[in-house]
Amino acid sequence: MAPPPGSGSAESTSAVGRPRLVLASGSPRRADVLRQLGLAPEVRPADVDESYSPGETPLAHVERLARAKAGLVAAGEPDALVVGGDTVVVIDGRVLSKPSDAEDAVTTLLSLAGRTHEVFTGLALAGGHGTLASVARAAVRFRPFDRDVARRYVQTGEPLDKAGAYGIQGLGAALVDSIDGDYYCVVGFPVGAFLDLLARAGWRYDFGRLTPIQR
Repeated sequence: MAPPPGSGSAESTSAVGRPRLVLASGSPRRADVLRQLGLAPEVRPADVDESYSPGETPLAHVERLARAKAGLVAAGEPDALVVGGDTVVVIDGRVLSKPSDAEDAVTTLLSLAGRTHEVFTGLALAGGHGTLASVARAAVRFRPFDRDVARRYVQTGEPLDKAGAYGIQGLGAALVDSIDGDYYCVVGFPVGAFLDLLARAGWRYDFGRLTPIQR
């Protein structure tokens, strides 16, 4: 059954009327959040160049990459809703990427200790409706800690594949003093932004499933 006229999502619906949801990211954190919502995404990581464009702000960067990832995968998945995302950590105007090695992770963590940094996460939703995108922001304050604490955390291996060298949803929670904004933005998948994009595309989250919005 296709969604009703005006929903804008006829091309993104399976034979039984439920949209296939594809995650254009290899991030296990993003997949975990979708599963937490009762959704079962198919994972199709998008291979895009994540370099900054000249003069590009962190906000513009994460939105552009989220759109690029969702659009790239959607081109090969015409019957699906495809969601792409990108997250960066920023302090003093400097973008903190994933650490290159353990020592880089320790240095990154010490630059954040006892201070407040920003996290930007862009999300994009592509399908028959086109591509929609939004950006969430959160400010995270870390507890003060020394090199020994940073080193012991890095030895767990958790920080090595994460922007900013920490995972708030894991052991890195012990470093956090407070958050101003959406916790899920820091995880890398802002739930509120995702639900807003779904609604704009003609779908309602119905606690474990997606249903077409009656227009």
